[in-house]
Amino acid sequence: MGISLAYIGYGLATLGPGLGIGLLVGKTQEATARQPEVAGRLFTNMVIGAGMVEALGLIGFILPLIVK
Repeated sequence: MGISLAYIGYGLATLGPGLGIGLLVGKTQEATARQPEVAGRLFTNMVIGAGMVEALGLIGFILPLIVK
């Protein structure tokens, strides 16, 4: 039963990063459509931000397994 609670915790922990990456990509697309000349810098910033958001998802995956 303990391991199933860890997976429930992971499932809940993925909600935030999933929403974060969705908003990040959507806003980057909007900004690129408005100012195409800065698309390169926007893409770089988006990739850095996505990496940070994914780190939160990985922490949410590992933490329930460690605490168990």
